Amino acid sequence: MPDTGFPGSDGKSTAPSGLDDSGPGVNERSEGTIGTVRVAHDGAERQRGGVVREVLLLCWRDTGHPQGGGSERYLEQVGAALAARGVKVTLRTAQYPGARRRERLDGIDISRGGGRYTVYPRALAAILCGRLGLGPLRGIRPDAVIDTQNGIPFFARAVTRSPAVVLVHHGHREQWPVAGRWVGRVGWWIESRLSPWVHRRNQYLTVSLPSAEELTSLGVDGARIAVVRNGAEPVPERAPTGAAQTRTAHPSLVVLSRLVPHKQIEDALAVVAGLRARHPGLHLDVIGGGWWADNLKTRAHELDIADSVTFHGHVDEARKHELLSRAWVHVLPSRKEGWGLAVIEAAQHGVATVGYRGSRGLTDSIVDGATGILVDDPAQLTEAVGDLLVAAETRTVMGEKARARAREFSWELTANGVHEVLCAVARGDYATGLITGRQSRSA
Repeated sequence: MPDTGFPGSDGKSTAPSGLDDSGPGVNERSEGTIGTVRVAHDGAERQRGGVVREVLLLCWRDTGHPQGGGSERYLEQVGAALAARGVKVTLRTAQYPGARRRERLDGIDISRGGGRYTVYPRALAAILCGRLGLGPLRGIRPDAVIDTQNGIPFFARAVTRSPAVVLVHHGHREQWPVAGRWVGRVGWWIESRLSPWVHRRNQYLTVSLPSAEELTSLGVDGARIAVVRNGAEPVPERAPTGAAQTRTAHPSLVVLSRLVPHKQIEDALAVVAGLRARHPGLHLDVIGGGWWADNLKTRAHELDIADSVTFHGHVDEARKHELLSRAWVHVLPSRKEGWGLAVIEAAQHGVATVGYRGSRGLTDSIVDGATGILVDDPAQLTEAVGDLLVAAETRTVMGEKARARAREFSWELTANGVHEVLCAVARGDYATGLITGRQSRSA
């Protein structure tokens, strides 16, 4: 595989010589380095001049959806920031009970239609009709389209002349089996074979260096992949910020996650079961909801730890940060993460994360041994969490390093980076490598 400036198979970043991915210097504009823009298309699209006045966002869910999560949050935070700059932003997504077919939120015009699978053809039909002056997307003339591939893309380039950016948070090889044998096989074929071929001339956008490397393993040219990491919102003013006085008196763990099978919250329950005898009063707060919640509650009873676990479900931002501020350690046992936004949100409170190296994305959001700990299996997960619970000084130092790193990320920088990518494709170029958004802010 040619050197693309992305991580190798060990998950470590392999930036070109003389550069790393830790500071503003990674976004230098010299050819062959991280953060470059390369000429890619012919003069027809170049007439747009790189000015982005209107953007269409495609995603199978929005943050209001019962199963909405970090990937939807990324898209909407970027959309809201673009709208604040005067860009016309439209989001096309799925309909769900209680949601309005059309509404405007944070400057984004939201159009909903279709369900889990029909959202894709319904969106394509809406785009086609819109070009004819019909339907909910009539009058839409985007300078660029962000086609979110949560396993399956919309294949927007088939129905629009606007340049399409394929947004991929991570690959879904490990998740497809949950959909069933045949659906899983077809889904993985679409994701790993069909989509890379169809989008062989399109710009790709992802959220971490490991996810970029994963795309190159599927045959996507690294010169067409831009990495713009997740941002983070400031801790709400009405919520406490993690400090010695906010921590619980008893040993406490927290999980911040959607409750779905691939998040493997069962492994966090196993940690509690394995450590409770050695750490009297140990308690786990599980923040988040999902269709797998009842199975997890059943598992807690089977492990005889139901009295040591609280399932909070969906909570508002203030309550979420309050619970994070109380914790000693954050556990993220997910099988796969594109980045791991929960890592940064816990870090805002000086809480280090223990998670799996094999999740890939956590090798980017966690600096192993400094801001958290990466492990390889459930036994190591229990051991690492147990070590942190007894080592107060180590836990505190690691948490403060995590807090310092969390300050490097904001949705403003993320939006700057995505805007830079959109401007590149609008003028017929490719953006490639890690785009930090810092130069855009200072420009």
